[in-house]
Amino acid sequence: MTKRGVAHAEVEDNLGYVFRDKTLLDRALTHISGARSSEGRLGSYQRLEFLGDRVLGLAVSAMLLRGFPKSDEGELSRRLAELVRAEACAEVAAAMQLGPHIRLGSGEANSGGRKKKAILSDVCEAAVGAVFLDGGYEPAAALVERYWGPRMLAPSRPLRDPKTGLQEWAQGRGLPTPVYREIGRSGPDHNPHFQVLVEVEGLGEAEGEGRSKRAAEQAAAEALLAREGQGTTETTHG
Repeated sequence: MTKRGVAHAEVEDNLGYVFRDKTLLDRALTHISGARSSEGRLGSYQRLEFLGDRVLGLAVSAMLLRGFPKSDEGELSRRLAELVRAEACAEVAAAMQLGPHIRLGSGEANSGGRKKKAILSDVCEAAVGAVFLDGGYEPAAALVERYWGPRMLAPSRPLRDPKTGLQEWAQGRGLPTPVYREIGRSGPDHNPHFQVLVEVEGLGEAEGEGRSKRAAEQAAAEALLAREGQGTTETTHG
């Protein structure tokens, strides 16, 4: 088997899909800096990335509808945004071990292009697009399920920040909008420390501290939510 054939086999094994048209796989792995000069942008992964972005969004949306039948549109939208953001796609590309196989120009390769999040994210989406073009929606959706399914059940960060979570939680119970008040500030101007109190009428108060006023507000909101037995991250399946 040729060196390229070995590379194809390794990537296909990681993707769980064997391409009929290997040129699609080659293109999905080709950065514009590594494309033939005669082809320019059309020889890179950019068009496949454009397609893959849409296929990924559709497949993840369908997966979320099945996985969280009691969730409303707002929560589903937050989960979708978390799963398809560039950082998440870059992490999936690393899990697929695509980095070593990306075709780059010498300058981009020497500057660490195979580890750049933006490139890894694009290649990840391009791979989804390539599978879709080669085999249709079902194998593309299976690829998404394989790599995004576990992430769906265990988000890597909170689905919403504590302030947003507290406001939505209060509104959902007919309570007034939370009110934040700075109650203390210490430290020098270049390294201040803030203390903030949050109050929800009919619910009570909680305090938080942080190196910025916003961080202190978030901490106060989180403290109030925790006191009420609420969390800012929802990871329960279903």
